[in-house]
Amino acid sequence: QVQLVESGGGLVQAGGSLRLSCAASGRTFSRYAMGWFRQAPGKDREFVAGISLSGGSTYYTDSVKGRFTISRDNAKNTVYLQMNSLKPEDTAVYYCAADTSSPLRVGSKPDYWGQGTQVTVSS
Repeated sequence: QVQLVESGGGLVQAGGSLRLSCAASGRTFSRYAMGWFRQAPGKDREFVAGISLSGGSTYYTDSVKGRFTISRDNAKNTVYLQMNSLKPEDTAVYYCAADTSSPLRVGSKPDYWGQGTQVTVSS
């Protein structure tokens, strides 16, 4: 089992940047595919980005391609989401997620979730 704790959310103006971090407990972090999801008010939770066990493969939803970058540091048990050129429509609670069996992509249902961190982008 793995526990996930997100940090780095906050309020930013449109066009600005934020970097989210997700720290994972345990000594088997490198065995988990990791990802980020988000949920805006009144909407379903949606996939944002995913990264393979080694970090060699990444996946993004179309709306964030070219603006967001997911990365991981297996030595620090941490996954990151660098968010640039933020838009008001990026406002949501962002959740870190982990899965033992497959890369996280659109439609995935991860095994583990963090508690979320709020990102608010003002216009």
